[in-house]
Amino acid sequence: MASRPRRGAIRELHMSILRVHRLATAALLSLILSSSAWAKDVYIAVAGPMTGSTAALGAQIRDGAAAAVDSINASGLLPDTKLILRIADDACDPKQAVAVANRLTTDGIKLVVGHFCSSSSIPASDIYAEAEVIQISPGSTNPRLTERGLTTLFRICGRDDQQGGVAADYIVRHHQGAKLAVLDDKSTAGKGIADIVESRLRAAGEHTVRQSYVAGEKDYTALVSRLKRDGIQIVYIGGYYNEIGLIVRQAVEASARLTVIANDPLMTSDFVAIAGDAANGTLFTFMPDPTKNAAGAAAVARLKGSSLSAAGYTLYAYAAVQAWADSVKRAGTFDGIRVAAALRSGSIQTAIGTVRFDSKGDNAAPGFVVYRWRDNTVEAVEQN
Repeated sequence: MASRPRRGAIRELHMSILRVHRLATAALLSLILSSSAWAKDVYIAVAGPMTGSTAALGAQIRDGAAAAVDSINASGLLPDTKLILRIADDACDPKQAVAVANRLTTDGIKLVVGHFCSSSSIPASDIYAEAEVIQISPGSTNPRLTERGLTTLFRICGRDDQQGGVAADYIVRHHQGAKLAVLDDKSTAGKGIADIVESRLRAAGEHTVRQSYVAGEKDYTALVSRLKRDGIQIVYIGGYYNEIGLIVRQAVEASARLTVIANDPLMTSDFVAIAGDAANGTLFTFMPDPTKNAAGAAAVARLKGSSLSAAGYTLYAYAAVQAWADSVKRAGTFDGIRVAAALRSGSIQTAIGTVRFDSKGDNAAPGFVVYRWRDNTVEAVEQN
């Protein structure tokens, strides 16, 4: 007959069970707490002209960034993390851009997709850099942006020293000896690209007439009349779609026989809405169209499912979010300096194809294409 266990032994066994229970509870609580440190809302932002005369371009980068956030949240690329996108309007105004940058850095934003206008991106970038916040511009093409050695600054689109060369080379090849004029809207982007085109044309032996105009006006008939009187045949314009659309339309109304070639902001149907039938034949430069390659197919489908277009800068903003998220994953942290190092560490697969940032933060791959507006659609004319 087995002996009954002593009361002390029973009490000791009970205490052991309690200790094991407490240890298990503590371990579970520790696991929950450590998971919750990663399971958090992470705020990123898209900053650009959501209002004003360039709002159509702001809408493109907003839609692209939002679609990328939805895709990344659904994919589980960043486990137990929910990305939340904030929209910041700078109206393409440098002072407003600085105010936006101060607000976003104070709020702890981890990524800024923007700004769009170079005149906004350049002053805002100093604020993001000081706060060690990653900034990736999908549309600021002025070379000066990435020439200042800012660690956390990147540009996923091309540069005007590339774009201006493509435009000037096209003019020389196809319109050598024509009477040329170069116009700009006095903005950082417009004047910057016009200066580059004029310099390249003169280096090729072409004579140019240089003229500036005031952005925001509605009547450019005096400018058009001067071009017509001087017998100008080819006009290069550095500026934005709103004013260029008006100049093109008013030139046709004045029977001025001008061939217009402009810079990348013409990649929006709002240009056609302003210029009307006069848009036909207008040339412009833009990066290779990512909607034409397989890398962008999933992003295009996601946007289409939300009744949104993938045109223009949309997929460049989408790719900016992808590149950042991929680098966060590889770095294992949201720390801006470590993520910046990861962004520069190799090739990243995105909706615009393979992205590789150089030491300045520029995308090494984009290049530029000459396009033409024809019957409300864009057609590629020549690729460099």
